[in-house]
Amino acid sequence: MGKISVKGISLDVSAVIFVALIFGHFGYLIPAEFQKIGLVLFLFTIGIQAGPGFFEAFKKHGRSLINLAIILIFSAGLVTWLCCSFFNIDLKIGAGLFTGALTSTPGLAAAIDATQSPLASIGYGIAYPFGVIGVILFVRFLPKMIQSNIKEAEEKYEKEKMANFPEILKKNFIVENENVFGKSIGELRIRFMTQAVVSRVMHNGIAVAPSADTILQKGDIIKAVGIESALKRVSLLIGPETDVEFPLNTKYDVRSVLVTNKEAVGMSIGQMNLIGTYNATITRIRRSGIDITPTPASKIQMGDKLVIASSRENLTQVINFFGNDDRKLSDTDFLPISLGIIFGILIGKLNINIGDFSFSPGLSGGVLIISLLLGRAGKTGPILWTMTGAANNMLRQLGLLFFLATVGTKAGSQMMGTLNQYGWKLFYVGVIITLFPMIIATIYARFVKKMDILTLLGALTGSMTSTPGLAAIDPMTRTNAPALAYATVYPIAMVCVIIVVQMLSAFA
Repeated sequence: MGKISVKGISLDVSAVIFVALIFGHFGYLIPAEFQKIGLVLFLFTIGIQAGPGFFEAFKKHGRSLINLAIILIFSAGLVTWLCCSFFNIDLKIGAGLFTGALTSTPGLAAAIDATQSPLASIGYGIAYPFGVIGVILFVRFLPKMIQSNIKEAEEKYEKEKMANFPEILKKNFIVENENVFGKSIGELRIRFMTQAVVSRVMHNGIAVAPSADTILQKGDIIKAVGIESALKRVSLLIGPETDVEFPLNTKYDVRSVLVTNKEAVGMSIGQMNLIGTYNATITRIRRSGIDITPTPASKIQMGDKLVIASSRENLTQVINFFGNDDRKLSDTDFLPISLGIIFGILIGKLNINIGDFSFSPGLSGGVLIISLLLGRAGKTGPILWTMTGAANNMLRQLGLLFFLATVGTKAGSQMMGTLNQYGWKLFYVGVIITLFPMIIATIYARFVKKMDILTLLGALTGSMTSTPGLAAIDPMTRTNAPALAYATVYPIAMVCVIIVVQMLSAFA
């Protein structure tokens, strides 16, 4: 059903939950264990992928995203209080409606604890089905509603990413600055002073791979690799650019090498000491389609493609050091995945007490927090936490199917019975609590903060603590911008939900 497209809009994998609702209504149920398995697989793979860029995204958008989450959740709390007052609904049920509309199980636990009443569970059960479905429908149709083009947003996102990594160039320079005559590359600290890499040096017509001890003489030619501004600094330090080309040297080679050796992953270029050990230089790093200028502090990641200049006699050793075996990228090691999930579950069980306020990250929060940290670390000793894009995508899709199918059958089994027992009034209130705060948050994000659609979609689902919502966004874009925004606001949103629950319970 997800493959069916109407005017360019399709539900993709999120259609599973709607099919599951129908099956659930007719008595088919999937064991709850599948929901937990699917949830941890989905959140773990999201965190591992988002981890390397999460902290940079937090620095860039953190305040705006946190403000959006606070506005959404506290406006949901206000709407809940107003609706309960207007329709004369017990606020103990209202606290449950609030947590169900935001699909927050930790929030429900807090509501039951704060109200000491089963009424919160009733409210949760009524609001939860539309809380799941409403967020999915809202985020799927939002780009059309506000006339925002996903492809244009993706192109802008990629351009902003590329702006942080300008084009890498290579140029030749003639040594004419008398201040550098007779000095070694190490003495001149060319890489530190210019941020460029010297890949070759030609003296008296003979080209060699440079080392820190290579002496520069008047008239020598050097080949430097770096961004435009770095090459301008090379010109100021060494001498003017020249059109003189380097002759072919059978003893010298430049090769593109794939990083597949776990021993090299996580090491900085400075730690490797390639010049001293192999008389080789990394002139370029290509990562996720982006060219990066290497520095001594640059850390190597699994799957990086390195452009290496080296003497031919040492090239085989250099290639062996980095691996260069693309078959290894298709392997998936389940030990790091299992360990990461176990660590996340343990962290989720922690209970943080601050005075009368009690907070636990829960299963979702624990797994997401740990996976973000492990994705950022990349490697611990011999354990490589990151995984290939294909492996990540396969596990994520599997987790999505388990999670959405289980949630859907559970919600479908309860939906009509709960409505018949307690009436449609509570259901309508749940719909208002789900939709109205998202509309307010969207207006704030688009017209006050001018937030791009990809970040907005992730921030909305994170603020609503809606993993099914994030699952619905996942097929809409090839970028990880929504996942980064979701991961940024989700922990804040969980804390805010618990605070609002306790405030509603205080008025009950």
